Amino acid sequence: MKIDNSPARGMRDLLPADVAVRDHVLESISAVYRRFGYQRIETPALEHIDRLSSGEGGDNEKLIFEVLRRGLPPEVPPGTPLRELVDLGLRYDLTVPLTRFYGNNHASLPMPFRSLQVGPVWRADRPQRGRYRQFYQCDIDMIGEPSVLAEAEQIEATTEALAAIGLTGTTVRLSDRRFLAALATECGVPAEKQDTFFITLDKLDKIGWKGVRNELGELGFDPAQVAAVEEKIQGLTGVPADKLADALGRSVPGLAPEVVADLSATAASLERLAEDRPLEWQFDPTLVRGMGYYTGQVFEVIHPDMSGSVAGGGRYDKLIGRSLGHDMPACGFSIGFERIVDLLSREQTRDAIAVLVEGDVPVPDAVAVAREMRELAGPGRAVETVRRSGKFGAQLKRLEAAGFTGFVLVRSEDGAIVRGEPRALGGGQGA
Repeated sequence: MKIDNSPARGMRDLLPADVAVRDHVLESISAVYRRFGYQRIETPALEHIDRLSSGEGGDNEKLIFEVLRRGLPPEVPPGTPLRELVDLGLRYDLTVPLTRFYGNNHASLPMPFRSLQVGPVWRADRPQRGRYRQFYQCDIDMIGEPSVLAEAEQIEATTEALAAIGLTGTTVRLSDRRFLAALATECGVPAEKQDTFFITLDKLDKIGWKGVRNELGELGFDPAQVAAVEEKIQGLTGVPADKLADALGRSVPGLAPEVVADLSATAASLERLAEDRPLEWQFDPTLVRGMGYYTGQVFEVIHPDMSGSVAGGGRYDKLIGRSLGHDMPACGFSIGFERIVDLLSREQTRDAIAVLVEGDVPVPDAVAVAREMRELAGPGRAVETVRRSGKFGAQLKRLEAAGFTGFVLVRSEDGAIVRGEPRALGGGQGA
């Protein structure tokens, strides 16, 4: 009987070339974030099911991989509620575990605390191209900083991290959930219907204004309200940083002064940053972000070759309080790790030397030569011992295909071990 060696549905094996790209992305991003003071933490893959289904995760809570309690009998009585059989679940994001982590460990952490998390998450989603049931997330969060220092710093750090991995041509989009609420109120949208209104508005980049108008009409919203929102949004699109405060004041007179001040400060920071290095940004009054826990500014990074964002986040000043017992200011930014990997080249990124050993070379001599080559090559290059086999030219082609950039031939000659000169493979620089 043939054994099925394929991974579970929605999961995947990653070959060395794939992992090399992913390692490059992770190492580059983490190095930048560490320079900004973010410290790496780790949280368990499993969390209590009550926390995962507490309402913090929005629609993701419908996609939890649930774990049965230990010690269950082979059969359970009919009609037993599922909750009695399940006590844990696989995490579906890194934010919910962070709220528990901070509630459990805040006494041992600095204030503000800059957190960096990188790791796999799991969602029982329907697998399709580019969407998997296990995938990586990369999050930074600043907990305890009430001002927009957090927003400005995280946007700068994340755009620098994306530049470090060679992702260019991105644009930062900026908005504020408080602004959106004031805008909707100004146009007559009742407070109890604003969440529904925003969910449809968030689809603007996919269905256009015509689609938004039609969907809101079907949901029972007054066409005059929709038209008023559309007019104000179009009047605020593309406003430069130095005119943003005045434009917001004219368009939404009821907007709180602190919201105008916060948006102006973040916009000014981005404008100053754009003077020092390439940066495209825009105030986007249509940006909503899907998670319901955002309480202030929200932001995204988009790329012309990718539908949707490659990074996104915002302020969530109420979420950690659910674990801590009192509100705590917090702001976070999540990089779409899998999307970014898909945008990058799959070319080999290894820099490796093959110590090519003839069959009559004793093992102690082979490993000694490899050890010597590692010392000469330095910490940035891999050195592997490879036995000679087959035709020499064909083996060199196989080495090059495997990512080797150079080789050294080791042979035995009249009882003495002879190491040849380092030679390059393909476009490599040899040793």
